[in-house]
Amino acid sequence: MRASRQVETRIGQSRAGYSLGAMAPRAARRPLRDRSIESELKFQVSAPIDHSRLRAMLRKRGAHLEGRYREENYRFNGPGKSTRTTTLRLRVLDGGPRGVLTAKGPAKFEGRVKIREETEIGVSDAHAALDLLMQLGFQVAWSYPKHRTMWNLDGVAITLDVLEFGWFVELEGPVAVLPEMSRSLGLDPDTALRESYSVLARKHLAANKRRAAKTGVAPAAAIA
Repeated sequence: MRASRQVETRIGQSRAGYSLGAMAPRAARRPLRDRSIESELKFQVSAPIDHSRLRAMLRKRGAHLEGRYREENYRFNGPGKSTRTTTLRLRVLDGGPRGVLTAKGPAKFEGRVKIREETEIGVSDAHAALDLLMQLGFQVAWSYPKHRTMWNLDGVAITLDVLEFGWFVELEGPVAVLPEMSRSLGLDPDTALRESYSVLARKHLAANKRRAAKTGVAPAAAIA
């Protein structure tokens, strides 16, 4: 229960931090689904100016801005072999109480397009969902914040994401259209990342831990 309180404290602290404004209703952005297939391309860009360039391009092409919000992402382990091939993640939206619980299966690739089975449900009380998962034997393995701006262009969800370890662009939609859509935005599909945000976050946290052990100075967060 102590671990649960510590995580709840972190969720509560995020309420007083960064806010990108009111979050659009989830159904308007992308309907919550039962089991489905997620197809995506993810790119890392160099700096905020790349996001600015993409925003200008999306506006010019008539893309619809669907929401701006902050996520606190919690990645879970266990119990037993339950998360060996399935990843489980709870996203707390704008500090709560609302959130989204997502389970994703193993990834496969068509070219650089990542394809995974996905099941997600909206939760009205992310704090209660967190307590429930911990009572069932799941443990928070690591967590990371993300600031997301979500657009829709011709049926493709395009997100501009800011994390502690960089600036990213994600495209989600039909497999056949993603490579050409990315090219039209100046993004080469051959450079798309294979790793998920949670894996990148785990590597970032591990690197920070090694750096802190070497220097004795804890790293400052890149985003609040």
